[in-house]
Amino acid sequence: MYCRHRTCVIMLTMEEKQFEKEQQDSTEEFKELRGSQNVDVVRPARHKSDCWRWFVSMTLYASALVLGMAISVLGPTLEDLAINVNKNISNLSYIFVGRSAGYAGGSLLGGILFDVVNPHMLLGLSLFITSSGMFGTPFCKNAWLLTALISSVGVSMGVIDTGGNVLILDTWGEQAGPHLQAFHFSFAAGAFVSPIIAKLLFGHKPGKNVSTDATAMSENSFSTIPPFSHFTRSFPTSMWAYVVIGVFILLVSISFFILYFRSSPISNRNKTANGKQVFSKRHNTLIFLLSMFFFFYVGSEVAYGSFIFTYAKDYAGMDQAQAAGLNSLFWGTFAVGRGLAIFIAACLRPGTLILLCLVGTTVSSLLLVIFSRNDPVLWTCSALLGISMSTIFPSGISWVEQYTTVTGRSAAVFVVGAALGEMVLPALVGFLLGHVQNQPLLMYLAFGTSVFTSVLFPVMYKIISRETVPGKSNHGDSEYSQSPQDNMEKADQYKDSYDSSLKKSEA
Repeated sequence: MYCRHRTCVIMLTMEEKQFEKEQQDSTEEFKELRGSQNVDVVRPARHKSDCWRWFVSMTLYASALVLGMAISVLGPTLEDLAINVNKNISNLSYIFVGRSAGYAGGSLLGGILFDVVNPHMLLGLSLFITSSGMFGTPFCKNAWLLTALISSVGVSMGVIDTGGNVLILDTWGEQAGPHLQAFHFSFAAGAFVSPIIAKLLFGHKPGKNVSTDATAMSENSFSTIPPFSHFTRSFPTSMWAYVVIGVFILLVSISFFILYFRSSPISNRNKTANGKQVFSKRHNTLIFLLSMFFFFYVGSEVAYGSFIFTYAKDYAGMDQAQAAGLNSLFWGTFAVGRGLAIFIAACLRPGTLILLCLVGTTVSSLLLVIFSRNDPVLWTCSALLGISMSTIFPSGISWVEQYTTVTGRSAAVFVVGAALGEMVLPALVGFLLGHVQNQPLLMYLAFGTSVFTSVLFPVMYKIISRETVPGKSNHGDSEYSQSPQDNMEKADQYKDSYDSSLKKSEA
């Protein structure tokens, strides 16, 4: 009897030691999984439902659509705006500079406010300001007042651009790739539709004397005309495009106010156990380099789209119809590329998609430099360049979100970089075209920026791949390593095992 009792005691003692050993191993493995930075990675909270997230996304897509419409309507209606303020077009071109400056300032302001103000309320107010500016533009009779109005619209547009990108990341987290592509595709679609609304739906009707007024105004831009005499004679019907677009923007603004009153936004991105967002040690360096990357990419995109018509007509010897067709081909393939990227982004990682696009831009721009006057090459490579450029910006945002958290301030930095590139590089091309003759300057710029960005992106990847950030897609030598969701699931499993072990030990 005694031996049997002693045997039971020995067996229980051995089981307790085995249990303590397993508990210790589980604790050490869980601590090791937390990483050297001693950061607890927790699962991000989901939104109320997928339907609610889709409603937020559809509202963001609509905001990008009306943003593209508001930006692109200015070009087709510039002549009528010049008539309204008693100026010719050359004396009114500074409104583009005012809008770009406002856009850059709005991006910075939006980046600061987005981290402290409810994003739905901020975007709703920005859209409301934009709609007010669109309603007031056709009735503005003073050039400087029009510039101030367009600049204020640019500020609100910058807030929308910065906040929209960050809100999509907050809404979808690791699944944001296709939704970012859809957001930027909506912008391209709006830019495509807006000239159709301005000219085809609200073009000048026969019998109006607008063209006569424009001719007289161009002959004497400083002639004295009573402030409202133009509207008493003829109201340019293209101005109604501003009113229609303003109504669309107002409806989207109301949708954001509904989102604000119905719920509070919940971030769907990775955070630490104490609620802080996960940042890379090289966060500032990465954001700065990405801003430089977007400076050259967006600058080259806008410069090519702005000057390809002039290049084809003056340098390649095309007639106006062919040059206009080449210009439309570039922007058409650009929009199609962003539409296709919605589905491609669900299959390819952002880094892979960026590399493919950089190869496409480099090859096409190199061929354009070598065969700068060859019409088939111009048509083919312009289409390839449009498709290759279309997905770089949204893919860049998705890519950097894999390694660090993109806050409002972070988004503001690279959006401002893109806005500066949009101002500087087209202006540089325009300046050089007036001083350097018989040289394919536009193709030199496209090839130079393609080479620079193709070198800069691997540099950024090399810098960030050396670091391990808990809760982020730190893939080491390969971008196809284990996903952050898998790492967090494994951490949760070890944590549950560890908690259950503690409970058994206490029992």
